[in-house]
Amino acid sequence: MVEQNKNPFKELEASLREAPPEMRKKVMNDIAAAKLIMDMASLFSINLGSALRKLFKTLGDN
Repeated sequence: MVEQNKNPFKELEASLREAPPEMRKKVMNDIAAAKLIMDMASLFSINLGSALRKLFKTLGDN
């Protein structure tokens, strides 16, 4: 009967520890690099459609 009253999620929460500072810094740097790559890809891919439309529009006028 005592086993039913135990909450397994409280046991998981009790075992959490803080990450070492070196690992935390590496993860944050990796996230920053991934965000930069995503922003750069977004910048070029959003403008690519507009650039292609303008290109085909000017080629059609000639």
